[in-house]
Amino acid sequence: MYNYTNNLFVDSPSGERRPSFMAPLGQSSTQMALRGGVLELECIAEGLPTPEVSWYKESGDLPSSRMSFHNFQKTLKIADVMEADAGDYRCTAKNSLGSAHHTIKVNVKAAPFWISAPRNLILAPEETGILTCRVSGDPKPQIAWSVNGVPIKDSPKDTSRKVEDDTVILSDVQTGSSAVYQCNASNEFGYLLANAFVNVLAEAPRVLTPPNNVYQVITNNPAFLDCASFGSPIPAITWFKDSQTSILNRDPYVIHNNGTLEINVAQSLNSGKYTCIASNNLGTRENHVYLEVKEPTRILAQPEYMVVQRNRKAVFECKVKHDPTLIPTMNWLKDNGELPDDERFLVDTDSLTINEVTEEDEGTYTCVMNTTLDQDSASAMLTVVEEPDPPTDLELTDQRERSVQLTWIPGDEHNSPTQKFLVQYEDLLHQAGVWHNLTEEEGTKTTAHLDLSPYAYYSFRVLAVNHVGYSQPSRPSRQYRTNPAAPDVNPTDVHGVGTEHNNLVISWKELTGLQSNGPGLQYKVNWRQKDVEEDWLSETVANTSKYVVSGTPTFVPYEVKVQAVNDYGNGPAPEAVVGYSGEDVPMSAPESVQVLVQNGTLAEVHWEPVLTSMVRGRLQGYKVSYWRERSLHQAEAQQEEQQVLLFSGNRTDGRLPGLKPYSLYTLNIRVVNGKGEGPPSPNHNFETPEGVPGPPSFLRIKNTDMDSLTLEWGPPQDNNGRLTGYTLKYQPVNSSNELGPVEEMMFPANETTVILADLKYSTRYKFYFNAKTIKGSGPTITEEAVTIMDEAMKSDQVDLATQGWFIGLMCAIALLILVLLIICFIKRNKGGKYPVKEKEDAHQDPEIQPMKDDDGTFGEYSDTEDHKPLKGSRTPSNGTVKRDDSDDSLVDYGEGGDGQFNEDGSFIGQYSGKKEKDTHEGNESSEAPSPVNAMNSFV
Repeated sequence: MYNYTNNLFVDSPSGERRPSFMAPLGQSSTQMALRGGVLELECIAEGLPTPEVSWYKESGDLPSSRMSFHNFQKTLKIADVMEADAGDYRCTAKNSLGSAHHTIKVNVKAAPFWISAPRNLILAPEETGILTCRVSGDPKPQIAWSVNGVPIKDSPKDTSRKVEDDTVILSDVQTGSSAVYQCNASNEFGYLLANAFVNVLAEAPRVLTPPNNVYQVITNNPAFLDCASFGSPIPAITWFKDSQTSILNRDPYVIHNNGTLEINVAQSLNSGKYTCIASNNLGTRENHVYLEVKEPTRILAQPEYMVVQRNRKAVFECKVKHDPTLIPTMNWLKDNGELPDDERFLVDTDSLTINEVTEEDEGTYTCVMNTTLDQDSASAMLTVVEEPDPPTDLELTDQRERSVQLTWIPGDEHNSPTQKFLVQYEDLLHQAGVWHNLTEEEGTKTTAHLDLSPYAYYSFRVLAVNHVGYSQPSRPSRQYRTNPAAPDVNPTDVHGVGTEHNNLVISWKELTGLQSNGPGLQYKVNWRQKDVEEDWLSETVANTSKYVVSGTPTFVPYEVKVQAVNDYGNGPAPEAVVGYSGEDVPMSAPESVQVLVQNGTLAEVHWEPVLTSMVRGRLQGYKVSYWRERSLHQAEAQQEEQQVLLFSGNRTDGRLPGLKPYSLYTLNIRVVNGKGEGPPSPNHNFETPEGVPGPPSFLRIKNTDMDSLTLEWGPPQDNNGRLTGYTLKYQPVNSSNELGPVEEMMFPANETTVILADLKYSTRYKFYFNAKTIKGSGPTITEEAVTIMDEAMKSDQVDLATQGWFIGLMCAIALLILVLLIICFIKRNKGGKYPVKEKEDAHQDPEIQPMKDDDGTFGEYSDTEDHKPLKGSRTPSNGTVKRDDSDDSLVDYGEGGDGQFNEDGSFIGQYSGKKEKDTHEGNESSEAPSPVNAMNSFV
């Protein structure tokens, strides 16, 4: 037994003991590992209870990515050992009685490994090269060099070669110095061996990249133009663009050591021809390549997320912009795979159409636009929705006399959340086969509390509703019967209306079978005259919606009520409704009729109302009938059609519009109720005052002469009073429709004609004519007429163009102009100076163009006023003048228009320079242009 004091454990009587290590022994040990190998550390401990072993590294963390535990953590393995894995590793064994520790010191050694192996060299004569053989290891490796398999120390001495440990320096090499150099690095754990070929060449440059390569790249992407070359010495690479100056190694260009030209961010302006030149001291070679910078492929209109009902059509759009020189290819994917092989999928140039979509069509659709250089893609989801599936498993719980609870399980929503549930019922007792809406519940609920009526055989069903529509009804629930009871409600829409003068018809809306609450449904009808101390009279009826009470007074108020009754009792006490017995036609007419005439077209009528007892019904209003007997200026009667106005309600006055002035009218008044009209009041006559007359019936103009004409007219059809006369106004109208001064004349009522004299010949006149009474003038009518021309003036109006003297004058002028033109033409052929040229020489107008040497024509002379060009030409040797070569004409020299004759034969276009030119230049003479063109202007 061991005592434990001061942190010492003591074995317990039960045999438990603290941990101790069986291997390795002692407090510490040492272990070596090779770099790249596997380090395996092991601690075997004993104790009771069995101790747990743990590991940690005192000088750092364990390499978690390369280590593993085995044999209940007794063994620690570290793979791919590195120098950093060296250090002290401590294993600890621990149980309930204590712990034990052991430290393993790990040393990491390394066989030789490469830091930098020697590389092959190609050197030109007189160049310098370096071979480097850099290795590492523990212990440090020894390096030995050989040349062509012979240690350097044993090979012939070479002054151009110098060895410095891991480096061989070759200086001023010569042709024939080619050799194979070998580096051997070794220590006690291994060795490394590497060969390097040194080749001494004298080679002119060669460009290995094929000529005229075309490189294509997308805008804003890097471009790499190759210029692989070979030569000794190594050729220097120079780049040129479009045969311009050389490209420098700076933005946006980078020239790599292998000769490749990089353009960091290619733009369209970088497109073109590039030339690379490889040169050394033995020669120069060049190569041409071409760069084409293309516009990127972009999807302008991306497909959008779609929610489509089942069996409908879905259309995804995918509109793309791409470089026109690249051939695009559009592909559509579904969930990153190919589209289903289904004729419902239609791929168009810029869209995908899916007809009659199904639930299997749901997913992500991607349009991918590919070119030889780039691609772009866009995706959108398709969600297929439809009506929800019907609810299932309907159950009735919490069953009571007047209520029950219904539960159900919702069906599949098909991607559209359920908005509500509709509960319906069928009453197999009263209306089998007909379903009625009972209540609605929110889409998140699955139960409904149902209020029921007595004496019904219920079945229930549920419909689900989402954004698409209603589901099919669920299967009906089991039948649920309620017990009979007295009625809960009485009939509605109770009315009391008489159809005859001595009856009262009481009507109501019958209860439904569900409202009856039990068998033996009847209606107890109650009535009594209102405001009269009488008992209620009653009658019980069944299977009807009305009851007729006979022998009533005419149009008196009654109180009526209807109560529902069945075999189980009476319904609630009904409320009384006021109705009226039947109406009869009124018995008397309105009295004290008076008419107040306001003006010639409006009058007011007043009367005393008929007593209510005499109306004998519901007052509708008063009917006023009136008619025109005759005009007051006519003795015989000319009665016109009767007019009727109905004034609603209990009125005592009304207005009669639209009357005719100066007329005799008659009227009477009747009272009107729901049954009909009462007797008319005695006829009452009234007269309307005079008003302005209507327009004259006609105005005619006759006997038109040079300075006079005759007017005739007819009186108005509606005088509307006593005519006092007529007013005539007239004024002349010139050729530009301007009106002259107004003349006014008055005529008595009995005149119908007048002769107007002292008028101007060959002049149009406008006449205004109206009638008048003492109330004023009526509407005006108008007419127009033209006085005739003087015969002497007519004889003077002879066509000037038909006179012989005029024709002779025109011919003489034409002949004179022709002679002048021929003289000018001859003078020009003899070398006469061109007048416009004289002006050009004098003023040196900057707009004058020099003579063209190629076609022998003068330049254009620009006139700043009208901008008509004046062109000259040299006359051909045959004496002809082409119209295209010389456009001089009288039009070019006219005073603002084409040369033409006016009516008297004078020539409008004068043969002179422009007016503005004449003002500045004085009276310089101007020679005539080509006579041929002048003759053309006449034509």
